[in-house]
Amino acid sequence: MTGSDPRSTGGVISRTLALLLLASPLPAGAADLHVASSGGFAAAYKALAPEFEKRTGHTLVSVWGPSMGDTPQAIPNRLRQHQDIDVVIMVGDSLDKLVREGEVMDVDHRVLALSKIGMAVKAGAPHPDISTVAALKKVLLDAKSIAYSDSASGVFLSTVLFERLGIADAMKGKARMIPAEPVGAVVARGEAEIGFQQISELLPLSGIDIVGPLPDDAQKVTPFSIGIAAGARDKAAAEELIAFLSSPEAAPLIVKSGLVPANTAGR
Repeated sequence: MTGSDPRSTGGVISRTLALLLLASPLPAGAADLHVASSGGFAAAYKALAPEFEKRTGHTLVSVWGPSMGDTPQAIPNRLRQHQDIDVVIMVGDSLDKLVREGEVMDVDHRVLALSKIGMAVKAGAPHPDISTVAALKKVLLDAKSIAYSDSASGVFLSTVLFERLGIADAMKGKARMIPAEPVGAVVARGEAEIGFQQISELLPLSGIDIVGPLPDDAQKVTPFSIGIAAGARDKAAAEELIAFLSSPEAAPLIVKSGLVPANTAGR
């Protein structure tokens, strides 16, 4: 336009471009999806999250906590505090309980993976034999200090396995539950001689060696399941995440994290 100020025109164009970029940076229907995951599936989830965000345009907002217990971080407690959570990934039995309580929808929840309990020692320490139940019992009796989680694996050890092995009294005073912290971190600091947790939770940690899984006759295989919170704001986006994490494409990274994908179990 004759007599117009180029600087003014350029400023209008720049502002218009900025508004356009702000108006449509993501695909239509993109959402912020709030996910609460327990530690057992955390490594697989973190590895898979970027691909899900890339494919869908959704942004995953994640928090972590055990599937049970008294800590504020525990997923059931987060839901009861009415935290902003759309999807939960947690131990299957605990998720089923939340379905019965009305905290998680009674639709679209499914098992994602199966997990075994493992034993860890501080990096470089001798690896005791735990290949049989008798060998594991001897290790437990000989250990000066033992740490276990405040979630499914630790509850199994403290309320079932120690009793089954006839060593519950011997464990008092030297075996302790670790709330809201990875057991491997306690072992790495030298605060426990041996530690027990889901193998998928031990694998990402430095400063420890994983001796191996518990022997089959002393093992508890735990399912990790996914469900939609009753207060979810975007059920369609939540369903997309469920479909992606339970798809065959997700299986290799689930295996790499130390879990068995549910859609391949038994093959």
